[in-house]
This record gives sequence, C-alpha cells and structure tokens, in this order.
Amino acid sequence: MSTTETPTAKERMAIERAAMPEQPAEERVRNFNEVNLGLVEEVAVREAQRCLQCKNRPCVQGCPVGLRIPEFLEKIAARDFAAAAEILQADNALPATTGRVCPQEEQCERLCVRGKRGEPVAIGWLERFVADWMAEHATAPASKADPSGFRVAVVGSGPGGLTAAGELALRGHEVTIFEALHDAGGVLRYGIPEFRLPKRIIDREVANLEALGVALETNVVVGRTLTIGQIREQFDACFIANGAGLPRFCNIPGENLKGVYSANEYLTRVNLMGAYRYESRTPVARGTTTVVFGGGNTAMDSVRTARRLGSERAIIAYRRGREEMPARAEEVKHAQEEGIEFMFLVSPTELLGDEDGWLRAARLQRMELGEPDASGRRRPVPVDGSEFELPCQVAVAAIGTKANPLLTGTAPNLQLNKWGNIETNERHQTSLPDVFAGGDIVRGGATVILAMGDGKAAAREIDDFLREGASA
Repeated sequence: MSTTETPTAKERMAIERAAMPEQPAEERVRNFNEVNLGLVEEVAVREAQRCLQCKNRPCVQGCPVGLRIPEFLEKIAARDFAAAAEILQADNALPATTGRVCPQEEQCERLCVRGKRGEPVAIGWLERFVADWMAEHATAPASKADPSGFRVAVVGSGPGGLTAAGELALRGHEVTIFEALHDAGGVLRYGIPEFRLPKRIIDREVANLEALGVALETNVVVGRTLTIGQIREQFDACFIANGAGLPRFCNIPGENLKGVYSANEYLTRVNLMGAYRYESRTPVARGTTTVVFGGGNTAMDSVRTARRLGSERAIIAYRRGREEMPARAEEVKHAQEEGIEFMFLVSPTELLGDEDGWLRAARLQRMELGEPDASGRRRPVPVDGSEFELPCQVAVAAIGTKANPLLTGTAPNLQLNKWGNIETNERHQTSLPDVFAGGDIVRGGATVILAMGDGKAAAREIDDFLREGASA
C-alpha cells in the first residue's frame, strides 16, 4: 500500500509505529542541538494512517487542551497539511512546543485504542510535524473575532499565560502579557534545555501570538514594578500564570557551598543566559562529576545538561526506585543512551566542601521503600549505617518548586492555600472576581500541558465573565 491510498481498517492495523530519528548519543553529548530530528513527510503520513478514527475519540478526552486529534490526523493521512495546520492553530496556541515536550504517553496516547494491542499512534510527533510544516509554509494566523473593547492582562509568559493570551486574542480582546524576565517563554525558555526545545521554537510561537495582536511587556515584575491592584485599575480582567518558581532545597548541611545549585538556577544560567557557551558572561560551575538529586523531568534536564557541559560522570541520585521515578520514559531512555548514571534508593544527608568553600563530595544514605505516602508511592526509609561519600564538584537539587510570594504578598485580598498557591473556583476565578489564575501558581509543580489546559479553560471563563458583565 502506498501513502497516497486510503488504507482499510485491516491495513491500518498492520502499519507499525514510526521511529523518531535522533541525533546519535555519542555526538549529542557534545552539543546542545535538538535530539529528536522530526518525521519526514512520508513517515508522518503513514503514521497518521494508523489512526482508526474511533467514534468515541478517547484520545481527545486525554488532551488537556482538547485538540481535535482524529480530525487533524485524518488530514495528515490525506496529505492535506494545510487543513491539519488550521485545526492545530485553532485548538493549540503552542503546537510546536507541545509536540516536543508534552507527555503524550501519559495523556492522549495512553488512551489511544491502538495502544491496547500494540503501540499507540505517535500523536505528539505528528503534532510536531504539522507545527514545523506550518513554519516552513508561512500559514496565515488563525482568524480572530471582532474587537470586543475589553482589555485583559496576563501575568507571566509561560505556557499557561501564552495559551490564555492566544485564546483571548482570538476572542477579540486586547491582551497584554507582563513578563518579569527580559525574554518571553517562562519555564519553556529558562527551564527546558535547547536539546529538547530549541529557543527558535519559542520565538516562533511567541511571534505567532504577537501576529494575533498580543502585546508583550518584559522586565515587569508584578508585585514590584506593578501590583495586581494597579493592573485591576487598568484592565477589565487579569489572568495570573506566573508559575511556581521558588526552588526547594534538600535542607541539609553544605547547601551554601560553591558548586551547589537549585535546578532553577542551574538551568536558567544555561538556558536563558547561555552559560553553556564559553564566551557567555554568565558563569556556571563545571566538574568531572555532577550529581543531581531528584527523579523528575527537571532532574533529567539538569543531569543531561551537566553531561553536555563536560562532566565525565553525570549522576541521578533518587531516593526511590526506577518504577517510582516520575520522569518521562523517553527522557530516561535518552539519558541512559548518553551515559547518565542512575543511583536509586539513595538520599543526600550532607554536602562537604574543601578549604576554599567549593563542593568536594556528597554524603549519601541508602534507603528502602516502606508504606505508601500521600502521593501513593512507597515512602523511602533510611537504612541505618549505610552512609557513603560520593566525590563530586557540582550538585543540583531538582526536588520541586513552590510559589514565589513576591506577587501574592502584595495582593492581600488574594486567597491562598496553606502552600502559598492561589486558590480558585471551578471557573479558575480567584477571590477577586475579575482576577483568574492557572498553572503552577495554582497547582504547584505540574506539566507544561496542564498549565496550557488551565490557560485555555480560563480564557473561556474570562470571556464569559466579560460578556456577562457587559450584558448585565
């Protein structure tokens, strides 16, 4: 069967899942170029033809932004890439991003019927294919509604803020994004390495939003430069999506030594400030051995970055086992291929320094798994007398983040929960009726796509709020 023919159901079932071309591991550990290289047209068409076009569309139910997956796959299968792009543009403000970093294996692909008897359709890779095709073929922006006359402020230009801004602009509202840093993208730019999400992709997605009329103001720290109260005076509604950027540390002796970082600082220095380039004005510590504490995607990003910065030994030290590790399977696979070492069931107890204040070793303790904790995972329990030293020059704590009180501390009427996150109702509305919120500032640490889902849902609610108020 050729890719120009419409396959029968039996022929669809016989098509094997495509393989993603990758930069060889021995080469990519020496550069920051993207690892996954993307599907070529023939492979993308054939992969899309694997979709069974299920009537109950379970994959859509698994997508936080509600992408019409069967429809856009059907267009790819028919080689109508322009129509696929139109669907993608209407449903997802950041398709080239989600096609690269969204954990589809836990969401849309997990529910794909094909996965019950083999491999699911590679929905994420096909999303990336169409988004990249759009960039090469200068497609027109999505169509907008007529101007509404309403002004909406968005705090934060991360995935939630960018998504909400795009959705609100499509609905005809005048949108301004306020970003604390000097460049847009939030965690997409400072938290995700170039080898997973190239900065040109973020630039392109932001430019697409600006083409819709979204205004972007950088170097505006809401809570210092501007307060929520001032924003409420100038705008008809506000969406807060400033993330949870305050790092957590292990709370052990020695964390003030030189060479010890939070994952936030480490990745920001490299990703946003270009510290991976030797000519960069922003320094970052390098060593023959780097140890990263944690087992999530941020830990994987940190340890793989360390490997590219020259560490001969780049080690993940995780207090639980492989089965409990929350990182994406693809990221773990790539890390293993790149020579990353995994030390399971260990936890740091102290960081040791030399006479000049530089890190020289981490003292670790072996753990065993006990009863499940509140997360449902078995709780790590220390093993008495099992401590040992690991010589290292760089250590990175990648054990999560929490809400930064800079913004919320200047908005006393904004109700928070016990963790300092903003509380919202089912409409993403805060205790201030014209202020909405979503993403990590509400959820705590979560994924890019969940923040985008919040941004899209909140945009609908903000639109309803504004129009209901106008008609009252």
